[in-house]
Amino acid sequence: MSKIAIFAFAVAAPFPWSVRRLMLQILCGFKIHKSAFISRFALVLPSRLEMGPKAYIGSFTVCKGLELLRLDENGCIGAFNWITAFPLGTGSRHFELDPGRKPHLTVERHAAITNRHLIDCTDEVRMGAFSTFAGYRSQILTHSIDLNESRQRCKPVQIGHHCFVGTNCVLLGGSSLPDCSVLGAHSLLASREEAPGYLYSGVPAKPIKVINPGAKYFFRPEGWVW
Repeated sequence: MSKIAIFAFAVAAPFPWSVRRLMLQILCGFKIHKSAFISRFALVLPSRLEMGPKAYIGSFTVCKGLELLRLDENGCIGAFNWITAFPLGTGSRHFELDPGRKPHLTVERHAAITNRHLIDCTDEVRMGAFSTFAGYRSQILTHSIDLNESRQRCKPVQIGHHCFVGTNCVLLGGSSLPDCSVLGAHSLLASREEAPGYLYSGVPAKPIKVINPGAKYFFRPEGWVW
């Protein structure tokens, strides 16, 4: 599929978006709502792409190796992001101890990945509705080496709804940020946290204080913050 998608993006690049969208749907089987948009300078090469109403992918973002990239209504991926996965079906011994892994990225409605982030989707990454992966240079790493087994292993990463991830954070495989929570800048999320409504901060990140449950961020009708 990647070769077909590369061909489709190359051939379609000079055309207006309405034509490019139709070409990507016909040649690659992508499901792209008529109000969704992909920059002509992005390279988006999953096996399956699903974009809901007003979903958006910005310039110079590269996405490759994923089985599924899904952006729900108003889901947004900004510019200069590098989103990769170790693909399925290569015949490699890599990750054979994790046969159920899902190289998926799901950006739920009104959630946003901003600019200049590195996201490894060797296993599933899910961003909950109205969450923001903010700032710059944050990383999600779903895979690493298991030293005891001396094998590559992977685990999913979950970001709950109405969350805020600050700049230059790292989220490791198996970690989870609960709903309505904040991950402070320069923090390392290395575990599955379960208490919602907290500021998590530090290396490794721990719950520091309760966030005001009446904060307007948790009740905004649209994801974009002016």
